Amino acid sequence: MNEEKPMLSVQQALDLLLAVTPLTESETLPTQDANGRTLATAQVAQLNVPPMDNSQMDGYAVRAADCASGAALLQVSQRIAAGHVGLSLQPGTAARIFTGAPIPPGADAVVMQEACDARPTPDGDAIMVNHIPQPGEWIRRSGEDVRAGAAILPAGTRLRAQELGLAASVGLASLPVLRRLRVAVFFTGDELTMPGEALKPGAIYNSNRFTVRALLENLGCVVTDLGIVPDTLDATRAALHRAAAAHDLIVTSGGVSVGEEDHVKAALQAEGSLNLWQIAVKPGKPLAFGQVRRAAGNAYFLGLPGNPVASLIAFLLFVRPFILRLQGVENVTPQAYPMRADFNWLKSDKRNEFLRAKINPQGGLDLFANQGSAVLTSTVWGDGLIDNPPGQTIKAGDSVRFIPFNSLLY
Repeated sequence: MNEEKPMLSVQQALDLLLAVTPLTESETLPTQDANGRTLATAQVAQLNVPPMDNSQMDGYAVRAADCASGAALLQVSQRIAAGHVGLSLQPGTAARIFTGAPIPPGADAVVMQEACDARPTPDGDAIMVNHIPQPGEWIRRSGEDVRAGAAILPAGTRLRAQELGLAASVGLASLPVLRRLRVAVFFTGDELTMPGEALKPGAIYNSNRFTVRALLENLGCVVTDLGIVPDTLDATRAALHRAAAAHDLIVTSGGVSVGEEDHVKAALQAEGSLNLWQIAVKPGKPLAFGQVRRAAGNAYFLGLPGNPVASLIAFLLFVRPFILRLQGVENVTPQAYPMRADFNWLKSDKRNEFLRAKINPQGGLDLFANQGSAVLTSTVWGDGLIDNPPGQTIKAGDSVRFIPFNSLLY
């Protein structure tokens, strides 16, 4: 039986999950509508960025040789605003120029307006240049950001604001992206009650429904919520069968432990296959992964624990990278940082622990007092998780591996 096998380590479980084959179906979207989506094919720039030499400052375009004295009087021959092209700059003259405006032919430097004094003359406006500019000073060169023909965004890139801006900067009005992942969710437990309803004796409010749905939506999934399923094997099997029909992935919460009322594992084995169960992680040990049969192929399944913190952390550690990989994202590893522990944690565990911690004003980490798997306030109070290896104690001053929540939620 699966429960008699040694528990998988966190890395072993991730290796199994991340072996999934990504989706291949794609669609083309306007670039402005592609936020959060995964790029289906690499994108190549068709032009230089910037497309022409332009000014980095408001000031005056000059010939550097005309200003070698450090006190050059130059006639202002023209005014060039961004979006307008100037005339060739004649020797002994300057062009009033603004940030982003093209450098006129003949000019080879820009002098900031703060280094110039206006000097009206009988022949019109003039400036005294109180600076010796070097050729190229305050000029953005054509192509210094992007060269035409350069690969700017590889396939598998998860598109954020900065990637969309880069795509727009080279004129890409639309982008090919992988389609959204279709995910069905349901929640098991006869004790679960929705907020707004009266709590009966023995009942609790279903916080996981809100947490899991929000996490899936953060990842750009199309979510179908099948609600709360009764704690019976038949009801759980029927829910799996129904969810598999039109979805790529089924995510559940609760019912994956070893109690007599935990039916998800048995239902999954009856409706498909169980590929992973129980990981050497705390909290989040009873995570189930498998597949559910359907008419065409299989739907993937991930069953989360019922305790709120265990459910959240198991999602962040395992479901999030699985979904990102299924969406075609190559790099799914969250950023982590070495940080100083300003606490003692002297009770080691044989499992890989993930402790809720907060960054303090001294630049170290404080630990939430109650690390229980049902204490959801620890995740609101904390800034992230300490990845504490099996058998490891922590003493104040030790360096620990810290994963901020902002690396795990999206």
